[in-house]
Amino acid sequence: MSIRNLLNCGISRHFLASWIVLSCFPGLIFSAVVTLDSIQIFETHEWLAVKPTIYFACNGQNKTVLPDVKKTNILYVFKGEESWQPLTELESKRCKRCGIYEQDAIKSDDEFDEWEFCSSDFKDGKYIRVKEKEFNATFLCPQCTSLPMGASKPSASDNGVNIRHIAIVIVISALVSTVMIIAVVAAYKGWQKKKRQQDQARFLKLFEDGDDIEDELGLGP
Repeated sequence: MSIRNLLNCGISRHFLASWIVLSCFPGLIFSAVVTLDSIQIFETHEWLAVKPTIYFACNGQNKTVLPDVKKTNILYVFKGEESWQPLTELESKRCKRCGIYEQDAIKSDDEFDEWEFCSSDFKDGKYIRVKEKEFNATFLCPQCTSLPMGASKPSASDNGVNIRHIAIVIVISALVSTVMIIAVVAAYKGWQKKKRQQDQARFLKLFEDGDDIEDELGLGP
């Protein structure tokens, strides 16, 4: 077996083992895209007679302006392909603090509503958020239904479990990597030892063949 084959074998086994480990904790790696399907606002908060600027935002992320939403009591429907889409991404076991707001020219921005946005809110890939006298919005996330162990409202116990899971994954991944490296090194040393033995056997055979030829030609002592 060549060195390249040994290394390829070790790398393949490493990736296979890592995939198996990560598959045991799918909630740690999966996320899903959320788009806005439709929205209708019932009132605006801007006192001045200007068209409002409505936007969606989550903590720690840039705000997404909804450029078409300018009038009240009109249902705006979207295709999910607009330049400002998608709105955000949701992870399988983590919620986000998100909301719909109206930009204010004078004071701080006005809030239509703010809530914990979770993948478990989606039923059959759809989530409807209604705030009385404020707005009615429908969000789409087809992948949220297939996320393992849909997200729930975060708690201290969940955070503790997540930390333990991450620690377990790190430890197992490190062990798998170490075992794979040791296996590759051992296989390589075994291959080297076998090659040396074969070279020695060939060398001795050359001497034996040389002695036989000398005996046949009468060149020996």
